[in-house]
Amino acid sequence: MNLGRKLKLQLAGALLAGSALTAAAPAFAQTEIQWWHAMTGANNDVVNKLAADFNASQKDYKVVATFKGSYPDTMSAGIAAFRAGNAPHILQVFEVGTATMMAAKGAIKPVAEVMKEAGEKFDPAAYLPAVTGYYSTAKGEMLSFPFNSSSTVMWYNKDAFRKAGLNPDAPPKTWPEVFAAAKKLKASATPNCGFSNAWVTWVNIEQFSVWHNIPIGTKANGIDGFDTELKINSPLHVKHLANLVELAKDKTYVYGGRTNTGEGAFTSGECPILLTSSGFYGNVKSNAKFEWANAPMPYYPDAAGAPQNSTLGGASLWIMGGKSAAEYKGIAKFFAFLSDTDRQAKLHTDSGYLPITKAAYAKVKDSGFYKTNPYLETPLIELTNKTPTENSKGLRFGNLVQIRDVWAEEIEDALAGKKTPQAALDAAVSRGNTMLRQFERTASR
Repeated sequence: MNLGRKLKLQLAGALLAGSALTAAAPAFAQTEIQWWHAMTGANNDVVNKLAADFNASQKDYKVVATFKGSYPDTMSAGIAAFRAGNAPHILQVFEVGTATMMAAKGAIKPVAEVMKEAGEKFDPAAYLPAVTGYYSTAKGEMLSFPFNSSSTVMWYNKDAFRKAGLNPDAPPKTWPEVFAAAKKLKASATPNCGFSNAWVTWVNIEQFSVWHNIPIGTKANGIDGFDTELKINSPLHVKHLANLVELAKDKTYVYGGRTNTGEGAFTSGECPILLTSSGFYGNVKSNAKFEWANAPMPYYPDAAGAPQNSTLGGASLWIMGGKSAAEYKGIAKFFAFLSDTDRQAKLHTDSGYLPITKAAYAKVKDSGFYKTNPYLETPLIELTNKTPTENSKGLRFGNLVQIRDVWAEEIEDALAGKKTPQAALDAAVSRGNTMLRQFERTASR
């Protein structure tokens, strides 16, 4: 074979090899899945590790987790991105955004539908009933994937309790007991704060109502229909706000803000009692330099039937509409990965969020973990305290993100002495009902 012919054959072979590699390249190209979330601190680390572990477990898909700010900021960013045509594949939305997402026709694709089309095993009955019910239609179809579910608990500083002469192993159970303990704590242990809370409306209106078995609104708190009327100006609601207003005068109660920004007052040791999410566990474990614990939410002992049961907090993962079949298949693979029993059990014990499956809860309980870590079972005990009633099975109000701000504004006015507790809550009802009617008009279009 002459040299010229040999070079031609080598060149042809190289070109064929190159074209073969080029043709094969798509088979190795990863499908990218954008996941926008609102997790901060230790929980942000958990999210990043979940994405990294999934990416390492297979080669076809790559989940990119991106922090987008607070829960309201993340939800707003996702809706704006959808309208602009560049929505993420997965959007973490806090529980109060459920009705708004349900009404956003075309913006979301139900998780049950995505899992079925992808051929991934998905049984709603495998998840905790309280979790499944919150994120399903009336017909039982799950719309979003439960991710970081939580409930309100009362965190307390055991060292401060000892300093104030309080029993660190017998935390207060009722609101009057909390008020009395807070006065002692402020007098001898923590001069700038007796007790506080994060998420002011979630703790003092939503969970407060459910725990006391009184309605937040008609129509089973909006679950049975959009045409609901708010009921958060009842005598018990007014009584509770009046107590907070009185105790705020000498900082026995310190206002902790509309979101979780006030949680640092607990981990710093400034506030010895704080009502907030059970999902605060990761940050407490990492940052508190004192002995701590948590306990169920307090209740008013003269409220008939209290305590009832708590309801969900936290968030779920919504699948956005308009994506390709390959992208939806990747999302389904990722959700199947997240549902793994061992992974759910570890996520629960690492983050403090609830195990979303019955199998994961059973695994952790059978391991004896709660005997040495009882604070992680507190929200589960609250959720299952009693069979849910029409007042306590959850809530579903449109525009609730914006309505929460109105409620918070009215509470702030009462705390500042601008309005009486009754006038503030009457205004919260009136203004909230107007926003509910606006949501109905928009959703019915």
